Parts: sequence; structure tokens; C-alpha cells
Amino acid sequence: MSASQPDPLPEQFYEFLSVEKNVSPRTLTNYEHALISFRTWMADRFTTWRDVTADHFRAYLFDCMKRELARSTIRLHFSALRAFYKFLVYRHGHPKSPVAEVQLPKLERQLPVVLTLAQIEQLIELPHKLPREKQAPAWLPQRDAAILELFYSSGLRLAELADLDVGNLDALSDTVRVLGKGSKERLVPIGSHALKAIESYRNAAKVTAGPLFVSKLRTRLSTRSINNLLKKYLALSDIPFNVTPHKLRHSFATHLLDAGADLRSVQALLGHSSLSTTQIYTHVTKERLRDAYDQAHPRAS
Repeated sequence: MSASQPDPLPEQFYEFLSVEKNVSPRTLTNYEHALISFRTWMADRFTTWRDVTADHFRAYLFDCMKRELARSTIRLHFSALRAFYKFLVYRHGHPKSPVAEVQLPKLERQLPVVLTLAQIEQLIELPHKLPREKQAPAWLPQRDAAILELFYSSGLRLAELADLDVGNLDALSDTVRVLGKGSKERLVPIGSHALKAIESYRNAAKVTAGPLFVSKLRTRLSTRSINNLLKKYLALSDIPFNVTPHKLRHSFATHLLDAGADLRSVQALLGHSSLSTTQIYTHVTKERLRDAYDQAHPRAS
């Protein structure tokens, strides 16, 4: 079977993921890409998914490593392939998963990059300090400041923030209702600075219903636009490294733990399903404590 011929099993798998597992569009795209990449690599050697062996997957793994793909990318590809074969075993009577026999390289654990409080404050203040672009609405600086304040105040993911509607805000309880990964809903507290910034923006832009953050054309601000917004302010700041919305999320979690918040509370605020995902931030705080000790203690070295 060539890569151009119809292949019904992956299509059924994608439908299963979308309908029964309710995975995010991004996860679905990643899984599709992983299966297509493997099929392309197999090229004319591919007959059916039933005929693929563990040796084929070992050779594919070797090729991925030879091409110097990131270990995280390799593990993501094989996670998708394993999920696909698990689906084939339970739904299509496939005897066993050949991917399960393949030993993957360990993931290199990298500590999250965290901004200092001074860097956070500089970033948040920039929208009000810069001259407004010509033809830009007068409320644009308030919107940008509100976005940056909310990122740091709540630790939301980029997609979660972009998807917010005015109706998700609860001014009485100072919280925002968020629909996270796997359509899991959670309530996240919002700090007073972020609430004031959002109120200032909404009053200036007259945003009373629908999407919370809107573009110049009054449509929902896309994740790409928010990312570009952050890049713009970063380029005008003194921060010496790339800052993504996820780094603001890292900073939110680390600063909470630095101030004494417990790990379970931070897990709930971030919307992590597993505590192990949140535990990486404890390593960050330990590193920061060690640095502070080394710099401050007269007999540290």
C-alpha cells in the first residue's frame, strides 16, 4: 500500500480520539503527523499496519536519532504510534503492539526558564509606556496590559486565555472559569492587579459580552496574535532570553512555590492531571534557594 492510497484505520483512530477521548485539536494534529511521518518513512515497503514489526520501529527510531530530532519529538511520535496500536489491539483484534517492544531514549529533563519579579513588572508596564501606533484603537494598551497581567496572575495556558469569554469572569469571587485540556473545567483565582487591568480594558474598549480579548476588528484575538503581542514587548524589554506564554506560566507556578504555596494547590491552579507534572517546579525553587544561599552565605564556598 502506497502512502497516497486510502488508509481507513488511522481515520478511525482519529475519530476515536476526537469523539471518545475528546483530545485537543493540537494533540490530534500531532498524532496525525506522527502516523504520516512513519508511513512516509516506510514508503513502498509498507503493506498493512498488521505487517509492521518491532524491527521496523527500531529502524525508524534509529533514523530519527540519526537526523538529530529532539528526544521530546521522538517520544511524542512513538507515543502516538503506541496509542494507535493499542487502539488496533482493542478495537480491531490486532494480536499485539510491535511498538511496545521498542525502548525509547530517556527524555532530557530541562528546568523551566523563570522570569524574575522585576522582569515580570517591566513586561507588564511596557504597553502603557510605549507610544501608540497610528490608527490603533485607544484601548489597545489597556488590552495588552490586561493580557500580560492575567497570564502572570492566573498561570493560564495560551489557548485557555484566548478562549475566555466575558461570561467566564466572576467579579464577585475574583475568579475565572477555564476550560482546560480534555475539556476539564476549573476555577482560577485572579489577583487584584489583573482584575483592575481587565476592568480598565473592558471599559475603554466597551467589551460587555462575547470574547474577552478582541482584535482591532472586534473579533476574538487568536493565539498567534497573542504570541506576537508578547514577542513585540519582549523585543522592547531588557529581558535577555525568549519569553513565551508558557514561560509566564512557569513563572506563575515558581513564584507561588517560592512564597510558600503547597504543591497540590499549584497543581490545581495549573490544571495538571498528575502531580508529577507540577513537581518540576520544586526543582526550580531548590535551584533558586541554592543560588541565593551561595550568594548570601559568608561560608557557602
